[in-house]
Amino acid sequence: MSTVHDSASAGSDPTTAGPRIVLYSDDVDVRAQVRLAVGSRLVHGAPPIEWVEAATAAAVIGTVEAGGVDLLVLDGETDKVGGMGLARQLKEEIYRCPPALVLTGRPQDAWLASWSNADAVVSRPIDPIELQSTVAALLSAEAVAG
Repeated sequence: MSTVHDSASAGSDPTTAGPRIVLYSDDVDVRAQVRLAVGSRLVHGAPPIEWVEAATAAAVIGTVEAGGVDLLVLDGETDKVGGMGLARQLKEEIYRCPPALVLTGRPQDAWLASWSNADAVVSRPIDPIELQSTVAALLSAEAVAG
């Protein structure tokens, strides 16, 4: 597991910390596509996003159990433990689980993602505008609920 910080976040005030997003995929290229599509900040002038990358389900579970996560972005096409199964497990086992966004391999898989209890679904190929607006909406809803 690795943590990716925006360079502006070093030494920042914790009260103005940006959202902490766990990004799960066993494919480094998928993780790079997601980070690029969403960007380092949700809006100009907002605190930078803290990306926590994970390539294994165990790393995601440990990070979520430790707390302080605002959003999960889970790759439904990950081998061994897919993002849909992981989303369902987390939603059932973690009290106050953060919202989960599942990336599917194709639009026709959205019905299956509903089984996972995901809060949102974005299919490939990744549309940066759709992904960024979905992430922003989920984080906004979490801020209102939290």
